[in-house]
Amino acid sequence: MNLDDYGFNKTIETYLTEHNLNNFEIGRIISQHKERYTVITAKGEFDAEITGNIRYTAQSRNDFPAVGDWVALIIYDSGISIIHNILPRFSLIARQAINQYGEIQIIASNIDYALLVQAVDRDYNINRLERYLSICNSSKITPFIILTKTDLIDNTALNEIINNITHRIKDVRIIALSNTTQQGYDTLRQAFIKGKTYCMLGSSGVGKSTLLNNLSGKIIMKTGLISDSTSKGRHISSYRELVVLENGGILIDNPGMREVGIIDNDKGLENTFDYIIQLSEQCKYKDCTHTNEKGCAIIDALNKNILNKDSYNNYLKIEKEKSFFKSTVAEKRKKDKEFGKMIKNYKNELKNNKY
Repeated sequence: MNLDDYGFNKTIETYLTEHNLNNFEIGRIISQHKERYTVITAKGEFDAEITGNIRYTAQSRNDFPAVGDWVALIIYDSGISIIHNILPRFSLIARQAINQYGEIQIIASNIDYALLVQAVDRDYNINRLERYLSICNSSKITPFIILTKTDLIDNTALNEIINNITHRIKDVRIIALSNTTQQGYDTLRQAFIKGKTYCMLGSSGVGKSTLLNNLSGKIIMKTGLISDSTSKGRHISSYRELVVLENGGILIDNPGMREVGIIDNDKGLENTFDYIIQLSEQCKYKDCTHTNEKGCAIIDALNKNILNKDSYNNYLKIEKEKSFFKSTVAEKRKKDKEFGKMIKNYKNELKNNKY
């Protein structure tokens, strides 16, 4: 097994040497099932678990392995494999964890490019695209917008969708294709670079699994139909999986995401909505709230239809959501610190009473 096909490079090799990890087996996580991982190594694929030390010292989900991670592990003759070290990530795609207070969910790590997949027949939503872009920009991941199921609408409708996107989202490549007719696939295949890792992001039912199957030339993921009752996609892919394509690109499929909660960071929003940030710097007052002040550049741009109102409202919503998440994280850390202090005091009391 050649790990270069999975993105192994000189940077990883240098890190292993500098941190005395050459005695470990090195591999990349290609799939995850709860807290069990499938790792590809030079010796083949192995099921692996993490050490107790990783589990008990982890302060958040960030400290656990994820699909795309490079890890140092020991493979025992019994077939058991234990992950001892997670190598530093150069990028990370994550969102707010669903129904988990102040926690994040890692989608994938060490990603070079993200494919933002939307179906043009019913899933198309520019607000969601801007959310995906904020996630990508926060980790300096290059995005592509992939429009699927183009065979279900005519060219006039497709061109209108593309024009609407380019009006709000600048300098992001758009590739329109059909999973049925294969139109657009040659263009997409040419976008893949050998040894680079791509991650698909999109809702259920937009054709991600079919896209993966068509690009790989074999059935890797099961595919499903759109629910007639809800007009939403059924969840077919239940886990993340990393696959090497025939052209050398590395592609990660993900379960559908209907909720894309923003967790961070100011750079992600600034890059996605850079035109709004630039406008705010032109306001007459530094503490401008952009609501009713005279001399507000944003209000002026909205009144003159220079700034798209939907895009601005989406920015405000994401900014508010990001701020709320930051406050919940700070509150959670405070409670954890207080709890840790209480446990420490309790142990000290036990020790003092003992003697």
